Amino acid sequence: MLSSVEHPNIVTLIGFCIEDSEMILVTDNVSNGYLRNYLRNDNDMRFLTWEKRLKICMDVANALEHLHSEMEDQKMIIHRDICSYNIGLDQNWRAKIDGFGNCVFLPPNQEDEAVYINLRGRPVYIDPEYEKTYKLKRESDVYSFGIVLLEILCGRAVNDPIYLKESHKGLGRVARQSFCTGTLEDIIDPILKEETSEYNFVLKRGPNKESLHTFMKIAYQCLAETQDQRPTMKVVVKELEKALSFQVSQRSKTSIFFYAHAKCLLIVFICTIVFVPKSLRLY
Repeated sequence: MLSSVEHPNIVTLIGFCIEDSEMILVTDNVSNGYLRNYLRNDNDMRFLTWEKRLKICMDVANALEHLHSEMEDQKMIIHRDICSYNIGLDQNWRAKIDGFGNCVFLPPNQEDEAVYINLRGRPVYIDPEYEKTYKLKRESDVYSFGIVLLEILCGRAVNDPIYLKESHKGLGRVARQSFCTGTLEDIIDPILKEETSEYNFVLKRGPNKESLHTFMKIAYQCLAETQDQRPTMKVVVKELEKALSFQVSQRSKTSIFFYAHAKCLLIVFICTIVFVPKSLRLY
């Protein structure tokens, strides 16, 4: 399957080797590892600023939109295993989707008739409607991607023990309940909150308010209980672009402010040297 799909955010198949009963695939290098590894370590998550996390989400969303579009043979691809285990990060922190062992080709006009009794994918990421009815649609990938969005927002893996208590029953349900009660910000990654407060005056690296709200809203929509209530990946891409633009705009404004502030200090310093008598200087 990989040999038939080309996209900058999908791993490229370079070659393969079959030896005895084993088949080894050779793909391009994801030198910064997989997203899952970062979710397990707070120190590693500090490398992923909010802007960098948004760009990772954008990369995955663009790849999924491409897979869900009609290919040259008029078929689309449903991945069926979108999760943080299958999102690699290259040397430039660009995300690439991997793990196509469970994917299926599906003609668009047969999507409503597609029934796959053998469930594939990791249980905590599986679309609940697909799990109940075995009906597989593009929106099944959308649900799984919604879980990934929450992992990135919360800085924790979906199966973190904190989400697997009997009262919670998973990150998806925790997030949906929190969104409905207006308390979703309570489960945001503490590292992001630290970035917002620590650099509040000079350099805001944490989430812009509008960016965060836009992100949380589309993540919530991806997790709708039924497939027909979920957005298409085209809509998801559009909303994530909006969230990223809010964040980039904040950084640009902060940079302009910082430059202007530094320029004023420099002017004051020069004026002090030129006009203030040596006897009155503080240095």
